[in-house]
Amino acid sequence: MKAQLLQTYGETPDFRQAEVDTPALKPGHVLVRVAATSVNPIDIKMRVMRPAFAPALPAVLGMDVAGVVEAVGEGVDDLWPGDEVFGCAGGIADIPGALAEFMLCDARLLAPKPTNLTMEEAAVLPLVTITAWQALFDRARIQPGHFVLVHAGAGGVGHVAVQLAKAAGARVAATVSSTQKANLARELGADKVIDYRQEKPEAYVTRLTNGRGFDIVFDTVGGANLDASFAAAAPGGTVVSTNTRSTHDLSPMHAGGLTLSVVFMLLPLLTGQGREAHGEIMRQAARLAAAGRLRPHLGHTLSWRDIAKAHELVAAGRTMGKVAVRID
Repeated sequence: MKAQLLQTYGETPDFRQAEVDTPALKPGHVLVRVAATSVNPIDIKMRVMRPAFAPALPAVLGMDVAGVVEAVGEGVDDLWPGDEVFGCAGGIADIPGALAEFMLCDARLLAPKPTNLTMEEAAVLPLVTITAWQALFDRARIQPGHFVLVHAGAGGVGHVAVQLAKAAGARVAATVSSTQKANLARELGADKVIDYRQEKPEAYVTRLTNGRGFDIVFDTVGGANLDASFAAAAPGGTVVSTNTRSTHDLSPMHAGGLTLSVVFMLLPLLTGQGREAHGEIMRQAARLAAAGRLRPHLGHTLSWRDIAKAHELVAAGRTMGKVAVRID
């Protein structure tokens, strides 16, 4: 089969198309004919920083996948050849990813693709949806009536988090950095938008919550933004972050009796434990998508022949929503 292979780690996205062996089917897995994948910020971090979980070179990246089941391994009784599926199933450690014509996937990580989404739309949802779901439902235990602040509400994870929070019956405020992003956040259901360049946490907490703060603050930015999240949370509130690799003064947490929870959604891929939960989240997401309550925003859709350009777009950090990659 053909695959796009990452040749070297570093700042430059160094990919080359090559012929590699089609993965051999094994128990508990399905072979998927890949239609589309996506590029996530973790792909950029992995390529540039080469963390311990980065795959050996030459590597097949692409964590998200949407495609059609080609063959089913022993022990899989809920998927069949011809089924359209999606999930976050590889592109990390020793699991080859979706930048190939075929991908071997643990069936526990997959769910049927919503029929009202294109392959490209389905392919950009898994990683960001699992991340937002774990943050809002598993960690923050979101409830109807909660007032939720989503940082970077037009970003990959953020724009899905806005929709999930609305689907849960919450009120949602989203931080953005432009009028265009503000418009997108509103279209997705945000009740209030905040231009974080113009307004500090103390100001928007006063303006939007009468000084009380938000029940839940979801931060995907990290760094100084985590401190801003502490400042924006209501007493007894919950801050959930996907980016906590930094040092902080936790005094504001103590003063507000806050809970800080961290989401690292790649753990089931790395450890093999908890993969069923990822598949269940994807099935829940599929139901929301089928009902018209969850839809990704495609900022760019490119051919896999342009995978280097797709990486550059995400690395630049100026895209809205997600970048989809067609395997064509």
